[in-house]
Amino acid sequence: MYGPATNHKAWRAGCRRATMTVTRDRPAPVMPLFRPLLSRRVLALAGALALGLPQALAAQDGPMAPAGCTGPESATWIRVLVEGVRSDRGLVAVTLYADDASRFLVKHGSLYVGRVKAEKGTTEACLFVPRPGTYALAIYHDTNGNQKFDRTMIGLPAEAYGFSNNPNTFFGLPNFGSVRYRVAHSGQTTKIRLTYP
Repeated sequence: MYGPATNHKAWRAGCRRATMTVTRDRPAPVMPLFRPLLSRRVLALAGALALGLPQALAAQDGPMAPAGCTGPESATWIRVLVEGVRSDRGLVAVTLYADDASRFLVKHGSLYVGRVKAEKGTTEACLFVPRPGTYALAIYHDTNGNQKFDRTMIGLPAEAYGFSNNPNTFFGLPNFGSVRYRVAHSGQTTKIRLTYP
């Protein structure tokens, strides 16, 4: 009755009771029923953040563009004040170039050309740019409104012109480094003075 087989069975039963006691002390695992609830909460939080992100970015971009802003519409625009306009004849053309010296002043090399009616003294233009970054601007007073920059018979400028940062053009066209213009935020204003031939 108290043979080795009986003692072995009692020992195994005691091990099972000890194992059950230790297992009860462990924290209960998350039930599968609650896992979908946790996932839905995470998704809802992510969705709320995603919906709020465009509004936050829009707030950082600055004020809304004024009516009459030219160019492919985007969240970033700049105000260009063209100074020294001698008459209100024709148009003032504002040409936007990417930060690429090989495309500056090259035919079909610009991103966009915006045109506004010339105003004697200072002509104001609003131009959309793709995003904050570095660009270059070239301006000319298209007095006859033919939408091209006219030159003399020997190739010299026949119409007033100017560039971003107002570099010295006495000895000829400026180098690209001198006209690179940083757009840090929407609504930024730059002033460019025209040079007449």
